[in-house]
Amino acid sequence: MKLTSKGRYAVTAILDLALHERSGPVPLPHIARRQDISLSYLEQLFTRLRKQGLVDSTRGPGGGYSLRRPAAGITVAEIIAAVDETIDNTRCSGAENCHEGDQCLTHELWAELGDQIYGFLDGISLQELLDAEETRGIAARQDASCAPEAELVPPGD
Repeated sequence: MKLTSKGRYAVTAILDLALHERSGPVPLPHIARRQDISLSYLEQLFTRLRKQGLVDSTRGPGGGYSLRRPAAGITVAEIIAAVDETIDNTRCSGAENCHEGDQCLTHELWAELGDQIYGFLDGISLQELLDAEETRGIAARQDASCAPEAELVPPGD
């Protein structure tokens, strides 16, 4: 599986968003601070997530991001795909030319593994992650360790 930090960060960030959006749109600097992800990197990810219809953005004071659809209707696989990640374990990226231009001995094994991983991630909704007791505990710890969100807003805003 060629799941890089881009896919992992996208899932983490959208889960953080879903956990905190009950009081309105969530500003990216808040997610960046809680999850220790670069703000500029989050901006790139959320541009893709917005284009794929997973989140909406609100401008101005009190602005930020919110889920476009209910969390139960968004899967982990969909989030990963939205940021252009692939779930492919083959050496040839599925082209079947991994051994001197032809399919290698283990191509089908790795292709099937990718299908299994995709199926697993496609079977997990964002809501399931939200409902997990472990997720809630970790989110509470992160919230407690971060400065109050009011400190994240520059003076004059």
